[in-house]
Amino acid sequence: MAIEGSCHCGAVKIEIAEAPVQVTSCNCSICRRLGTLWAYYPSTKVRIVGDTATYRWGDKTIDFHHCARCGITTHWSPIAGVRGEDRMGINARLLGDEVLARARVRRLDGANENWSYLD
Repeated sequence: MAIEGSCHCGAVKIEIAEAPVQVTSCNCSICRRLGTLWAYYPSTKVRIVGDTATYRWGDKTIDFHHCARCGITTHWSPIAGVRGEDRMGINARLLGDEVLARARVRRLDGANENWSYLD
C-alpha cells in the first residue's frame, strides 16, 4: 500500500494502493454533517489499522466508522449479508492535500434520495 491517511489523532490509519481519481460529496443528511469526501474501493484494496466505533443509520446497509479516540469519521463499510457489493468508502479528507487536489469532486444528490450526480 502506497498512500496513507489518518484520523486527527493518528490512532486510525488508512492505507490504499492508488490515489482516488474521483471523490463524492454527498448532500444526504449524514454526509453533509460529516463533511466527508468519499473515495470508493473494494475492501480488499484498503487497509485500516486502529480501533473504530460504528454508527448505523438510514436503510441500515452500511456502518459509518469513526476513530474511537478523536471521533473523526474514517470510512464506511457494508454490513455483512445485507449489501451484495464489495465496496467501501474511505474519507478522502484524511489523505494528504496533494492526493486530494488531483481528484475530481462529484456532487451526489442524496438529500432527495434519488442518488444521482448533480454534475
